[in-house]
Amino acid sequence: MVAAEGAVRRRIRVTGTVQGVGFRPFVYRHATRLGLRGWVQNDSAGVLIEVEGDAPAVDEVTRLLTDEPPPLARVGNVSTESVPVAGDAAFAILDSGHDGEPTAPVSVDTATCAACLAEVDDPADRRFRYPFTNCTDCGPRYTIVRSVPYDRPGTTMAGFTMCPACQAEYDDPADRRFHAQPNACPECGPRLRWSLSGAEGDAALDATVAALRSGAVVAVKGIGGFHLAVDATDATAVAELRRRKSRDHKPFAVMVADLNAARALCSLGAAAAEALMSPGRPVVI
Repeated sequence: MVAAEGAVRRRIRVTGTVQGVGFRPFVYRHATRLGLRGWVQNDSAGVLIEVEGDAPAVDEVTRLLTDEPPPLARVGNVSTESVPVAGDAAFAILDSGHDGEPTAPVSVDTATCAACLAEVDDPADRRFRYPFTNCTDCGPRYTIVRSVPYDRPGTTMAGFTMCPACQAEYDDPADRRFHAQPNACPECGPRLRWSLSGAEGDAALDATVAALRSGAVVAVKGIGGFHLAVDATDATAVAELRRRKSRDHKPFAVMVADLNAARALCSLGAAAAEALMSPGRPVVI
């Protein structure tokens, strides 16, 4: 394509926590909205962008990277340089580059967002009661990554090929799962399975609940590792977990349903409550 008269082209390097946070879809949407051409890709150092078009639009997309990045991003640095106009036909997300030593950090896991929870709770939705529901705004990141750049083949989701419906979401710039690497559903993604009997789905969940209520120590294998769980109200079960882990005194994390349940167990200040409800849902001491 012939370059537009008066067009400029800029190469932009973005470093920081910019992989696994929806940064490429963010750049794509704003670039196309501003009528820019070029491309964006993940690489070993972070995100690399080339944008071409009217100078004010190029300036605007550059500003957005610093001033209004995706909510989960933590931009460390944005550097720019002018490059020759190439005359690209459109803006595209390119396959990731793999040159150089991997230095790009990957986002921490984030709690399931409200939109995904609404799907999980909706009997009419295809993800009803599906525990691995996620999108570009939430879900596993750090615990599933095996290599950088952050792409599905470099995660523990590599063995799960997206079904046509999930692939359509992944490919749709208007969808919140556009380029969501862990995207999955009951048809194509991981499933709950109770290993002692082979039960799956709700039956596996029911068996897990029954085991916890009976005082058992349950090993929960997720897509990023194992968690050992017991009923925190069962002193005998907690003592057995301490014995098995040789952890006589160090506190265990306690999972609760909501802030009201947490307040019933301890004194909870405003800062602690805010941290508990933040996207990372950290363990708060």
